[in-house]
Amino acid sequence: MLLTHIIDAKPAHCPLGRKGDKAIATNPLINRRWLPLNALRAFEAVGRHLSFTAGAQALTVSQSAMSRHVSSLEDLLGKPLFDRSASGLRLTPAGEVLLPVVAKCLDRLEETLNTVRNRDSESRPLRLHIPPSLLYQTALPLLHGFRQLHPEIRIDVTTSNVTGTPQGNVDMAIVFDRPNVDDRVTDLLWMVRVAPLCSPATLAAHPGKSLEGFLASAELLHVKLDNEPRGLLWSTYADQQRIALDTSGGLAFDTAFSAVRYAMAATGVVLADIDMFADEIAAGNLVMPYAAISADGYGYYLKTHAEDLSDPTIYRLREWIIRQFAPATTAPDAQRMSPGG
Repeated sequence: MLLTHIIDAKPAHCPLGRKGDKAIATNPLINRRWLPLNALRAFEAVGRHLSFTAGAQALTVSQSAMSRHVSSLEDLLGKPLFDRSASGLRLTPAGEVLLPVVAKCLDRLEETLNTVRNRDSESRPLRLHIPPSLLYQTALPLLHGFRQLHPEIRIDVTTSNVTGTPQGNVDMAIVFDRPNVDDRVTDLLWMVRVAPLCSPATLAAHPGKSLEGFLASAELLHVKLDNEPRGLLWSTYADQQRIALDTSGGLAFDTAFSAVRYAMAATGVVLADIDMFADEIAAGNLVMPYAAISADGYGYYLKTHAEDLSDPTIYRLREWIIRQFAPATTAPDAQRMSPGG
């Protein structure tokens, strides 16, 4: 096939040929004249599948060609990109750094080439990720407001209960995480403040108790975080409040939205964001028995690729989201409410 000939070919002037190796090896920087595009494409395919065989099938080339290209890229970088063992392939630290960048660049090239070729056709939707609790509790009205202003902009919304940046190819992501630094532009939308919340009936069943006594006798409802102990949030809260608390029992949910709905409909006490569920508290469906509010270090952040800020659609949506959440990050504590609340 034509693609096989293209990826297998190595012209005499190619920087990865014998004449180019010495020039690259003696230069501390790699510039675009020496970018090994075929090798990068082969590396991305192998890294995506963690298999030379599957990567070769994805590009319809021979496995030996894939191996040669990946090896040439490793020679260029002076370090391995895969750990090869009998149990399979695994990305090295260098490979983990390089793979998402190469994948993103190839995706952008593919999309832009198709846009240029099909300029008269409809552009693809903007892909936005929002954590489920924030989506259902707060962001749906926000999205509705944006759509009223910009009905011409198509948006595909995805959600998952991951902590941090989600897997998959998205243009923008609101993430639930602790503060961190990565290669994306990061805007703080909302720092979480938590307190024990329950239904009025649950509170009435435990009259006159201290915070420690109330939590010890009530059923704890947990919100699980990825790769973290089941009772992490309650344990952190107990440490901050300097109380003893057994966090081993109770029900666990994968979203705060589900845990709060259970607390309102049944029994149990949930540790939840008092700003996100301010409307339920104001309506009396949830009560906060104790003014024992804690900041657990988590917040909601908007993540955007720096190179995407030149896209007017992405820029417009980012600006809108930041503006909608601004009251939640600037208002005094006593007046803080959920966005749009």
